[in-house]
Amino acid sequence: MTTSLKDRVKAATERGTGPGGPALAGEHERTPDGQGEDQAAGHEQDATEGVMEWLRRYEDHFNEALPSHLETGPFFAAVRAILPKLTRCTPASKLQALLTCARFGLVPDGQQAVVTASGGVATFIPTYRGFVELMYRSGRVDSVHVGMIHEADEWSIEPTAPPPLDFTHKPRPELPKAERGPEILAYAFCWMKNGARSQVVVLSREDAEAIRDEYSEAYRRAEETGARDSFWHTDFPAMWLKSAIRRLEKVVPTSAELRALGAADEAGEAGQVQILHAPDPEAEALVAEAERAHRAAEASQDTSVRPLPVKGSKRGRSKPKRNRGGRGRKASA
Repeated sequence: MTTSLKDRVKAATERGTGPGGPALAGEHERTPDGQGEDQAAGHEQDATEGVMEWLRRYEDHFNEALPSHLETGPFFAAVRAILPKLTRCTPASKLQALLTCARFGLVPDGQQAVVTASGGVATFIPTYRGFVELMYRSGRVDSVHVGMIHEADEWSIEPTAPPPLDFTHKPRPELPKAERGPEILAYAFCWMKNGARSQVVVLSREDAEAIRDEYSEAYRRAEETGARDSFWHTDFPAMWLKSAIRRLEKVVPTSAELRALGAADEAGEAGQVQILHAPDPEAEALVAEAERAHRAAEASQDTSVRPLPVKGSKRGRSKPKRNRGGRGRKASA
């Protein structure tokens, strides 16, 4: 029975082993006592090269997964840089996390996406910039605005006022950081291609913490082990901003790719296999065609409708109607 790469990776991830055999984990940890740091660094380099050689077996899959605007060279350069942090992760989890990055066209360089290691599992985490990137790619968004409001900033929110008067934010960058105060709100909104502005999403710190506590398995595990190394621990403001973008994504017209990114992000937070939610290259063309047809249908509704011609209508003098009751006749004597 023939199975797809996605199916094989899913099965391998659930078993905890990978297509490449046992994890190439921590080879430098076996360095005998008394060996210098140079030798440990050499082992780490060897481990990285070993993983890169193993990943090259799947180069055709990466070439197929990467979108046309992203070349394999820069993508694998970013992958090489992060591999030392993933030495204890299973090969299967590394493969599925990196293929998920590739299918969304997000480079795991810390800007659009990161790949983290937790409990021996590599996890793909799109940043808020990654979500913004896919919002632009949808072709429906003209500009996206994401920001933090500090305690000393000038701002106002009046949901009943017409845009853009319903929300204003005037930062105070001239103040020292200590005087600006802590961040109190994250916000996100966008202007659409048709000139309309979206709803303004505003999230307090308490809102972000509630999202973290309810959905993030990585945060819960890091708290239980005392490692405190989840992304919520190490970069809370970025996750706060991403939570605002995720909420905005639910109230604006989006693409199938953006919705899939949200599903993959949620799967990662829950400790589930993410590649199942990544775009399928074979179906991508069909989805794009369907979305183009949908946009064309929406555009056609904005055009004026030509009135239908009335059958038999001719200009000219109309004839008077005959009165069936004999009105106007002389009465007989």
